[in-house]
Amino acid sequence: MYKNLLKDNYCNMKVYFNNSCKICRSEIKLYKKEKIEEIDWIDITNNELAEKETNKDDKQLLRRLHVKDNDKVFEGAEAFLYVWQKIPKYRFLYKFFKLPIIFTVFNYVYEIVAYFLYLKNKKQLKS
Repeated sequence: MYKNLLKDNYCNMKVYFNNSCKICRSEIKLYKKEKIEEIDWIDITNNELAEKETNKDDKQLLRRLHVKDNDKVFEGAEAFLYVWQKIPKYRFLYKFFKLPIIFTVFNYVYEIVAYFLYLKNKKQLKS
């Protein structure tokens, strides 16, 4: 599931994140500083194109980080593995968090944190 996620991929990966969330924006800003050309950073705030590209509604996009790579969409903790694997400075995070037991714990913790961020930011939803 999370081994060798980005083998020989020459397509741009798209990362869908909530730029209106202060915490989300701060973290993504760290990754953007690395200037990885193969990553397109997509703000999901009022972004109908992001909904179409991911086949997710605004609620689903707001709930978790999403990554689209080779027409597959990954979300949550697994999406973070994709991002970290692509950025040399953060590849050590990929190597550590992909370990099965560590990934399981990471996934649970991510879901808890993401849920509270969702509650904090859900006022921006259209419906």
